[in-house]
Amino acid sequence: MAHLLGAEALHLEYPTTVVFDSVSLGVNEGDRIGIVGRNGDGKSSLLALLAGRRQPDSGRVTVRGGVTVGVLDQADTLDDADTIGHAVVGDRPEHEWAGDPRVRDVLAGLLGDLPWDAELRTLSGGQRRRVALARLLAGDWDVLFLDEPTNHLDVEAITWLAEHLKRRWAPNDGGLLVVTHDRWFLDEVCTMTWEVHDRIVEPFEGGYAAYILQRVERDRQSAAIEARRQNLARKELAWLRRGAPARTSKPKFRIDAANALIADVPDIRDRVALQSLAVTRLGKDVVDLLDASVSYPSPSPGSGSTAAVGTREVLHRVEWRIAPGERTGILGVNGAGKSTLLGLVDGSVHPTEGRVKRGKTVRVATLTQRLDELEEHLDDPVRVVISGLRTSYTLGSGSKAQELTPGQLLERLGFSSAQLSTPVKDLSGGQKRRLQLLLILLDQPNVLILDEPTNDLDTDMLAAMEDLLDSWAGTLLVVSHDRYFLERVTDQQYAILDGRLRHLPGGVDEYLRLRQLEQRSPRPAASAADAPAEAGLSGADLRAAQKEAAALERRIARLESEIATARAALVDHDQSDYEGLGSEMQRIGGLESERDDLELRWYELGERIG
Repeated sequence: MAHLLGAEALHLEYPTTVVFDSVSLGVNEGDRIGIVGRNGDGKSSLLALLAGRRQPDSGRVTVRGGVTVGVLDQADTLDDADTIGHAVVGDRPEHEWAGDPRVRDVLAGLLGDLPWDAELRTLSGGQRRRVALARLLAGDWDVLFLDEPTNHLDVEAITWLAEHLKRRWAPNDGGLLVVTHDRWFLDEVCTMTWEVHDRIVEPFEGGYAAYILQRVERDRQSAAIEARRQNLARKELAWLRRGAPARTSKPKFRIDAANALIADVPDIRDRVALQSLAVTRLGKDVVDLLDASVSYPSPSPGSGSTAAVGTREVLHRVEWRIAPGERTGILGVNGAGKSTLLGLVDGSVHPTEGRVKRGKTVRVATLTQRLDELEEHLDDPVRVVISGLRTSYTLGSGSKAQELTPGQLLERLGFSSAQLSTPVKDLSGGQKRRLQLLLILLDQPNVLILDEPTNDLDTDMLAAMEDLLDSWAGTLLVVSHDRYFLERVTDQQYAILDGRLRHLPGGVDEYLRLRQLEQRSPRPAASAADAPAEAGLSGADLRAAQKEAAALERRIARLESEIATARAALVDHDQSDYEGLGSEMQRIGGLESERDDLELRWYELGERIG
């Protein structure tokens, strides 16, 4: 493979620290490189050096003649006065960009819900990020440098981005370097991983799962690696091999070696013990949403007035009985009603129809995106903040229960002793996030809601947070665009689709399929003339439709289980038995086709039931 760019003996330092010392590396055509490491170790600096955005103190970066480089920065560099359309395609004639399949794909994948002529000053931070990403991807580049490209993207957009990058170039063409904490994305897109640590860049073959395996092997051979980090890595590897969806079929993931490494690692969570302790703390009743609907006033369209002319139903007849010890992830597009649903659970939102029933011992706490818990402590050093808290915290249950001080909890969340003297306002975003979680846990809630908890955290700190949550005995509800985190800390997922809460036996993959079906079969807008015909079923017809829909859900769940079992069996199938493998794949394809047909029928019934 031809060489694209390289670095020789790079040295970079700031007044108080050396970031890189004599780092040499290269990027070849076909390389898809994920860059990982702890916050502050130099990931973004490495990207800037290789992209020519920053000059090293010594050493050099060379780029092959004619190679074009595109860069997505973390900083927002868009012009407020620009429009979405001009920001993305510039002054190119419409017939030119509209006839470009790549541009059309980018616009549909990232900007389909945004008005083409809207000024950028009217957009949210997340929408502006999508415009910046679309502008970059609409161009023709030999090498792409992406710094946290999944920030502000939902699960669907992240999935689209991964697919786009996988098909953007031929397998042995182009180059990609990406810094991201999204471990699912790293595993899906990257064929090589660079770990930035201790002034060096260490290469590993394969995506995130393969990197974890190799890092465990490295750590086992090196007594210099701290024991805590090694144990977390082995625990994560155990999850990747035993339960992580769609990870075990990676050809470079050496299954026998992985199984040997995790032979003495217990399951990541003792579900029986945790649920038993949760029942003790909560009783059998947590929160029940009983036929609960929520509507909000709708402003008059196009009038500029805030006067309400009707209502918009966000949640429709939700039935959800939350169990003690339940660990559930919630999926849905922006505006689907995820925050409203969690508001029903924590009591900040009241249903307009139906009711919410709460257990007498329920104590709900929410890790919000706003860092509210830290407001009163901004000028205090970390040690002063934790000195006013309870003196101990019980982690785990039964024989594995541990009594930890707040300082020990901080250590588990990656704080060094020197950082205890730092005022809260001077902490990094990730450090504030971890301190916020600590304050909430020490308040001893028994229902914990996490709203986008992975913001500002690197992969090692995400693993530390996951490890802490593994021992937390209570009910856990999570909203996150980080697919890896969602699948790692929850045992099941639900989605809000068309105002209804639906269980997802097939997890995130099932949600993405259902969203595609929803987009192909949008709810028709009823006119005044046909309103009676669209009012839905009633009486015996309604009961029959509801019965059929319930039966379809059960059948779809069974098919999902059968498909998952069949796919898992392919790993152990004799790989030289091409006829047998082909027959089994054909059978799986038939099951998937049946499932898709049933899901389409389920949607049709949902439209009629109303």
